[in-house]
Amino acid sequence: MTAYIITGLLMAAIGAFAFFLLRREGLLRRINLIVISIIFLLGAFAMRFFVIDYETLDYQWFLAPWVQHFRDHGGFAALAHPVGNYNVTYLYFLAFFSYLPLPDLHLIKLLSIFFDVVLAFYVMRIVGLYVKSDFRRWAAFFLILYLPTVFLNGAYWGQCDSIFVAFAVMGFYYALAGRPVLSMVGAALSLAFKLQAVFLLPLYPLLLFARRIKFRHLPVFPATYLLVIFPVVIIGRPFWDTLLLYINQAHTAGLGLNYNSPSIFTLIRAEHYDPFWAAIGVAWTFAFVLLVYLFTFSRGRNLSNETLLTLGILFAVGVPLLLPHMNDRYFFLADIFAVCLAMTRLRYLPAIALTQFASLLGYHAYLQQRFFMPMRYGTFALLILMAMLLIDLVWTTRRRR
Repeated sequence: MTAYIITGLLMAAIGAFAFFLLRREGLLRRINLIVISIIFLLGAFAMRFFVIDYETLDYQWFLAPWVQHFRDHGGFAALAHPVGNYNVTYLYFLAFFSYLPLPDLHLIKLLSIFFDVVLAFYVMRIVGLYVKSDFRRWAAFFLILYLPTVFLNGAYWGQCDSIFVAFAVMGFYYALAGRPVLSMVGAALSLAFKLQAVFLLPLYPLLLFARRIKFRHLPVFPATYLLVIFPVVIIGRPFWDTLLLYINQAHTAGLGLNYNSPSIFTLIRAEHYDPFWAAIGVAWTFAFVLLVYLFTFSRGRNLSNETLLTLGILFAVGVPLLLPHMNDRYFFLADIFAVCLAMTRLRYLPAIALTQFASLLGYHAYLQQRFFMPMRYGTFALLILMAMLLIDLVWTTRRRR
């Protein structure tokens, strides 16, 4: 019972932090908004508290044994040797949790829930760059907290995608807001938590091209990444082993062309392992990014915030859509950028429905161990969104030439 009380108090503290952020942004000037916000926050965190004990196979097979490994081998000292298949940045938290008396399942989920709030904050900030409406900023904040994939990913599933996406969105926000150093820090921290940050990294050469970031800011990225991994090197883990962790773990992605993901490979009938189609997937992803670059470069350096947001979601959707070996959670970044896009351009409200539909098909397949409907329907939804984005990109850049 004591553990639940402490967990409830920690969740209440996160809720109070969310309220503080809204108040700090000047969005709670009227008493009616204060009351409504408190009600919405109570609802968002009550939902999360009620599922705090739900265990998935990912937790039982991976996260729980990893925390127990730290508990049995000296906590942080165990970081000197490989543990699990996550980068060391997330493992710092798991090692820390091994010292605490609370259930590690609660701690893992509370970490993700905290970053749900951070994510909502930076989405709200991005929307504020495009529109003057306080209501839209406020609505964007709560839309993130109530977005089905955000709730399911962290509070229900115990995954940490809200962490790397929060830093990715933070990096994008600071690039648009004229703070390139913090943008580089955000991008580096995103990659330091999960490799899936690479879905958005193709945007950064375009930010450089548009002079939102200058060459002198680029060293901040590797410096931040090295600073984050340096503690485990001090503890005793080999530097190159730590630096090249993602490359050394490439084989852990699996050999299947698709894992409950609405990627283009739902439309391709192939063997479980088909090196030909895997190579084709990588090739057409590079071709897609190159074509976007060529088109954007041909439009000149004066890329508006509107165009950059379109490019951001284009990469967040297009890269995992085309790559092989994608997983059920790999469109989380696209889910969030869809909210940013829709709240800045209301005509894109269907983008939220399209990305949620596609992602939730994958979530259902894993969490319920059965398909609600064929995954290719999710692929079709994302292809529709891609067509909308490409048309929008052509239109917005042509208007400004």
